[in-house]
Amino acid sequence: MKNKQKRVTSYFQRSVLTKRDVDLEGVHGALNSTVEEESPIIIENQNVNEESPINLRVGNSSSDSLERDPGLRQPIWTYPVNRRDEIRRDYWSAGPYQVVLPKFPKSGPPGHLRPFQSSWYSEFSWLEYSEAQDAAYCLPCYLFTEKPNAQFGRDTFANEGFQNWKKVKSGADCSFRKHIGDSPNSHHNNAVRNCHALMNQPGHIDKAMKKQSSEEIKKNITRVKTSIDAVRYLALQGVAFRGRDETADSKNPGNFIQLLKYTRFYSEEVNSVVLENAPKNAKYTSHEVQKQILHVLAKKIRKQVFEDIGDSKFSIIVDEASDESRHEQMAIILRFVDVKGLIQERFLNLVHVKDTTSKTLHSAICSTLASHKFSLQNLRGQGYDGASNMHGEWKGLQALFLKDFPQAYYVHCMAHRLQLSLVAASREVDRVNEFFTKLPRVVTAITGSTRRLDELEEFQEDDYAQKLASGEIESGKGANQIRNVQRACDTRWSSHLSSVASLIHLYGPSCRVLENISNDCAHYKTRGDASTALRTMESFEFIFILHMMKDILSTTDLLCKALQRKSQDIVNAMRAVETTTKLLNQMRNEDWDSLLAKVTMFCQKHDINVPDLSAPHYESRRRRDGITNEHFYHFDVFNAAIDVQIEEIRARFDDKVLELLKLSSSLDPRDGYKAFNIGAICDLAEKYYPLDFSEKDLDDLKFELKHFHADAPTHPKLQNLSSLAELCHGLAVTGKSKEFNLVDRLIRLILTLPVSTATGERAFSAMKIVKNRLRNKMNDDFLADNLVIFIEREIAETFSLDAILSDFSDLKERRALLKYN
Repeated sequence: MKNKQKRVTSYFQRSVLTKRDVDLEGVHGALNSTVEEESPIIIENQNVNEESPINLRVGNSSSDSLERDPGLRQPIWTYPVNRRDEIRRDYWSAGPYQVVLPKFPKSGPPGHLRPFQSSWYSEFSWLEYSEAQDAAYCLPCYLFTEKPNAQFGRDTFANEGFQNWKKVKSGADCSFRKHIGDSPNSHHNNAVRNCHALMNQPGHIDKAMKKQSSEEIKKNITRVKTSIDAVRYLALQGVAFRGRDETADSKNPGNFIQLLKYTRFYSEEVNSVVLENAPKNAKYTSHEVQKQILHVLAKKIRKQVFEDIGDSKFSIIVDEASDESRHEQMAIILRFVDVKGLIQERFLNLVHVKDTTSKTLHSAICSTLASHKFSLQNLRGQGYDGASNMHGEWKGLQALFLKDFPQAYYVHCMAHRLQLSLVAASREVDRVNEFFTKLPRVVTAITGSTRRLDELEEFQEDDYAQKLASGEIESGKGANQIRNVQRACDTRWSSHLSSVASLIHLYGPSCRVLENISNDCAHYKTRGDASTALRTMESFEFIFILHMMKDILSTTDLLCKALQRKSQDIVNAMRAVETTTKLLNQMRNEDWDSLLAKVTMFCQKHDINVPDLSAPHYESRRRRDGITNEHFYHFDVFNAAIDVQIEEIRARFDDKVLELLKLSSSLDPRDGYKAFNIGAICDLAEKYYPLDFSEKDLDDLKFELKHFHADAPTHPKLQNLSSLAELCHGLAVTGKSKEFNLVDRLIRLILTLPVSTATGERAFSAMKIVKNRLRNKMNDDFLADNLVIFIEREIAETFSLDAILSDFSDLKERRALLKYN
């Protein structure tokens, strides 16, 4: 058996991965370039029946990994015979690869250079274009060309590629028309008929020989629709499909089977066709069928995203993280502006990568985008975190894309920038750094065991009861909830606010917990830790910095949250940075007295000794000449902490992209378009988007901007706007986007630039829900399909059962008919 499997593996790998594929190094990569060497065939044969044949698959490849570029894909006749129809269905379902480039390359004899024309697509629906080879191909002929043949146009349009654009002209002499042929039985026409026959399962000879009545077909359809409903529900909820034991007498066969059992109780029509009442060879409940339904739904979502983007420009947002199985996963999100003028960030795929080098990530992103028919020529932005493999100026991922697509501007995730700047700045002031060193120890001493947590809850209840009796607080729905002291995370600045705020709120109960531990605990180390934490909490310096950091964190936390919103545009984000800087300056200059009064009142309430602020300040038992306690806390702590925050924010947000942002602010509609500047806007279009605006467009843009500036401030739906995003939506709603199409085009390009990678982090949060400790053996394709449905649930819920059923039926040959003749 071992030798037999080895022979099958070797044969399959030779068939699928040829030397031609390995040698081709283009934008999109080879067909299975990410497959590891000596990758074994994965044989899935669980609950095998008519609908769950053995699935042979190399590594993690799936139908989505088939090469879309016709110049890079391998000939159909090199695939194993038993897989050709499956691959043909995948290619035919995806449709011809009809990429539209802003400018096609010219080729031909010197003096007669001609480019490919995208207008040919509308006349010849079968036509494909290869970016890698600059050649035209025929999809039906590729699918049904068994081997090379000398007949005109047969192998040229199927595998070699056609490049003689001079011969593409009107009339019978057109090479494309010659390829089609005058005879109904030409190779091309036969190939087209074969494609339609392949997808027409009810007309296949085995179906014709075995007649199935309308009643039987109806039962088949009901059975499959029930399975589709169950799969979609479980995927939307992010829960497991399978159980450990799915046999008929199992007490817990898993969510999928259990959901079918409950569903049939409410419908006799369903009950009569599912589970034990279904034919044994067509139950449509196997693991393979579940995966097929899931893949069909995920594929429809990705197709919908592609249709929503259309010919619009888009940006990519990429982030990496390890899943429960310690596999390095890369999330790919697309950011674009839809037809309604709204910013959208859509999760496209989760890709397993062998390593996180920039070349590996670049190859995986290009292959993924190409497999879903996205043209990299429309790429206008990149959003990553600050890792060296991402933002490296020479060999980073952003540099690799900028080399081929110079208008794909890189924006370092602004939320990461802010968090890094605030965390770094907090350590620059010695006393603040010392505070954040002590804070985790205090929190650990308070919450280090379940007994301490129980005591903390009891003391909170007593504290609330006393405050309610004295009228200090009021009762109400959702008020006075039991809380816990939270820990801070270095890479999440908002967690510092939660930690500081919770400690202030629970200061009294926390001190009582520490007192009990220091007095009653039998272990000397625990008593010592609690006593040290209690002395720390009862010091004036700790209380002062605790309240000071709460005020600073509250100011900057609003900016962190603003930068993580999906609908945030980059101009508004930079304005939020400026606003935060102003608020910090205002706090520095005006809030010292109020902060000192608040700290003093808190200390008096909790019997904490307040030092004489006018007395000389001592450090390490040494008196600092001319420095009082008030001067120390005011200037050496309070002002210094704010100064380093402001300085770090300005340093982090000062790079080459800022020039683009400054020019973009000229379109800002705030204050009645006060910042509107025609010259700066034209400079923005000319300098940063030369591929999107021709010389004629730039001349027309100047006049269009004059009319726009005269009209927009007085239009009821275009005035009193606060952001570019609102302006873009307003232009779409009012129909002004057609009247001012060049202005609308420029605004959409600016809004396409990513602000943060928060959507990628949300995808990884979803990944932890879907692939948890109990589901850690999920393969990568299954995980990616689950995540697409779970994250893009609003799209997944829009598809009708009939549409999903149709695609499921076309996925492969079915023994049971799912369509009426």
